Amino acid sequence: MVSNHQTQKKRVAILIENGVEDAEFQIPHKALQLADAEIVILGSRTNETYKGKQGKVSIKADATTTETLPDAFDAVIIPGGMAPDTMRTNPNTVRFVKEAFNQGKLIAAVCHGPQVLIEADLLKDKNATGFIAIRKDMINAGANYIDEPLVVDGNLITSRQPGDLAIFTTAILSRLGLGGKEAALPMENDASAEWWKLADAWGGSTKGEIVTALNTALGGEKYSHEAFEQYAQKISNPQARSLFNEIVAAKAKHIQLIETRLSALNEKPSIPTAAAEPFAKLTSWLQSTKDIDVLRRSLGDLQTGIVDIFNLRKQFTDPVTTALFTQIQTNLESFEQHLAQLVRSSVNMDRTANPVGKTTPNPTTGAVAG
Repeated sequence: MVSNHQTQKKRVAILIENGVEDAEFQIPHKALQLADAEIVILGSRTNETYKGKQGKVSIKADATTTETLPDAFDAVIIPGGMAPDTMRTNPNTVRFVKEAFNQGKLIAAVCHGPQVLIEADLLKDKNATGFIAIRKDMINAGANYIDEPLVVDGNLITSRQPGDLAIFTTAILSRLGLGGKEAALPMENDASAEWWKLADAWGGSTKGEIVTALNTALGGEKYSHEAFEQYAQKISNPQARSLFNEIVAAKAKHIQLIETRLSALNEKPSIPTAAAEPFAKLTSWLQSTKDIDVLRRSLGDLQTGIVDIFNLRKQFTDPVTTALFTQIQTNLESFEQHLAQLVRSSVNMDRTANPVGKTTPNPTTGAVAG
């Protein structure tokens, strides 16, 4: 005979505030629903309709952390986005999380979610992860920050970003006894699993959205690949030319990696080579341009690419594509530092050659112009 304890549903609290990262609320919520868990949404006010950062979530809380005790729950989930910055200012929410943790309840925080753990003083000597923007905050709070999709330390589960959500949620289900082979879920450390499909089934990014993002990145890399070929041909500084050629080679590798990922998804690139007109204009501009202007423009192109790929990196729930975007971003940031150093050196040389207040002879009269 099955005992009442065995048949009792798992009770999970999901915290919410305005500005929650939609997927980080939706995916665990949907997965727990499908696993037949009992979900209680906790906010700071019951009469509030909470809105997601991306506009996909619009929901009221079932109760507040003020009135709720953690005793009745098996787990607490803290989604990210801008919501944790509000959660951490609510002493009732901080108290609820701290008491739940001390009672041995499962605490799962993703992205900016660990901000609440920082406020509750729960990270000292803990292995944990979170979004890169709060890495230093977590370290200062005593955490051993690990840059991995999933970090588990006792009853604490943490992940970094939307791309980790399928793995993060699987880890939660597994520890609640709702995952594993019986639920047809992969092991959380299975690098070969098609995690994007699982995330899609739980309300994450669709294949079409992932493919569109890959093609967007591909278009940007193809454009800048050709632009840096132009810069390398124009620049007279041999050190800059060498760097530009390195960037061209890196861009070619990025293009290959993106196309390989598209192929793995059984898709073909749908972004054509950059149109001829922008490059005709660029070529014309380069004809009468000084090295310092070429360096500045190339730095601007590189920085635009970094911002664009960073924005793509944090939007989608496919860990493989997210890791690819992160790799490209890291490469571009390395080149950015080298290129910025060349720009600074060129500016200093220009200042030395043309100091402020320097007087030059008038070419017509020979008089000194002031």
